[in-house]
Amino acid sequence: MSDVAESNDDVTDTSATNTAEPVHVESQSHLQTLVADEDVVLVDFYADWCGPCKMLEPVVAELAAETDATVAKVDIDELQALAQENGVRGVPTLLLYADGELVERMVGVQEKSTLAGLIEQHS
Repeated sequence: MSDVAESNDDVTDTSATNTAEPVHVESQSHLQTLVADEDVVLVDFYADWCGPCKMLEPVVAELAAETDATVAKVDIDELQALAQENGVRGVPTLLLYADGELVERMVGVQEKSTLAGLIEQHS
């Protein structure tokens, strides 16, 4: 048996979202639904042209696969109004929601261990 098969054994999909991969947010209402429906949501506001965002991308993908949190990605170029409404002034910006409330805001590349610790703290 491979490690990949074993690591997927404890992943349960209890909603329409696949929590093993980042969810690409399509609109303000989509983000609101995710935040309302999921216990812990990490939102990554990013841009394709952003070097630090590219550095953070594998970390975000790993967190989606390894934690119970829903990880959402918002392309600030596609959803400029959503980024503005959330006070995003630089990318990457990470927002962590727990039980529908904003509990953490981080700007810049973050260590995986820091993000995992915050997710665990609010789970």
